[in-house]
Amino acid sequence: MSSVRIECVAKEGCRIGESPVWDEKEGALLYVDITGRKVCRWSPVTRQAQAIPVDAPVSSVALRKSGDYVITLGTSFAALKWKEELVTTITQVDKDKANTRFNDGKVDPAGRFFAGTMAEEIRPAVLERHQGSLYTLFPDLSVVKHFDQVDISNGLDWSLDHRTFFYIDSLSYSVDAFDYDLQTGKIGNRRSIYKLEKEESIPDGMCIDTEGKLWVACYDGGRVIRLDPETGKRLQTVKLPVDKTTSCCFGGKDYSEMFVTSASDGMDKEWLSRQPQAGGIFKITGLGVKGVPPYPFAG
Repeated sequence: MSSVRIECVAKEGCRIGESPVWDEKEGALLYVDITGRKVCRWSPVTRQAQAIPVDAPVSSVALRKSGDYVITLGTSFAALKWKEELVTTITQVDKDKANTRFNDGKVDPAGRFFAGTMAEEIRPAVLERHQGSLYTLFPDLSVVKHFDQVDISNGLDWSLDHRTFFYIDSLSYSVDAFDYDLQTGKIGNRRSIYKLEKEESIPDGMCIDTEGKLWVACYDGGRVIRLDPETGKRLQTVKLPVDKTTSCCFGGKDYSEMFVTSASDGMDKEWLSRQPQAGGIFKITGLGVKGVPPYPFAG
């Protein structure tokens, strides 16, 4: 495993970098800065990131089949036209709650956009408990709520056979699995498949590789871990030079590179001086596995 290399590719530190997604058409990495309120696109050719400012916390971005992107913005699902820098609201959730916002989101293999909410944080990972819910935006732009009582709705992905949905509610310190019905988008039979160790800290964003193993970014744990969802065993740990690793995805020409987002919010001067790359985007090569291309939203 000595061939693993880690490089900070986008150094303009995000406050809370999140939701990395490889855009194959653009040959670029999409991601958001939640509290920095911007959607970013980093090109490996120019090695620069372009940013589009938005007017609320933006927590996830996904590809759209018809072109451009969909995002979760505040408590809304919204459409983003990149060239025009135009954001239009699709629909809003949590209308009965004053202090929630969306967090992580991802599109399922049938083109539905899953995303969950959480209470606004007082400090990083400190918030009113059980205020969040998990939602799906369907291609016809209708919304279904799956469940509530969520603390911090986070990492999501689907098994290679599309029969299992993986999900993280961060403050449960658990990676959970559900039975998944691809025809209807329904989920059921929730169970924990991995409980995080103390030094791994808080489970955040997640992605799957072509061997069906899960990769989880550990917030305050400074690492990504590779898990076997069948056995519940940790297979590999890759440590990064920053503590607040937030999410991960595979990308690059053949999806053999891993990109990891990170955050700098909640770090004091002394901490930041020890970790000057906090909030940067990291590229990991030499993992020896590839990822699954992201699915586009079908609506």
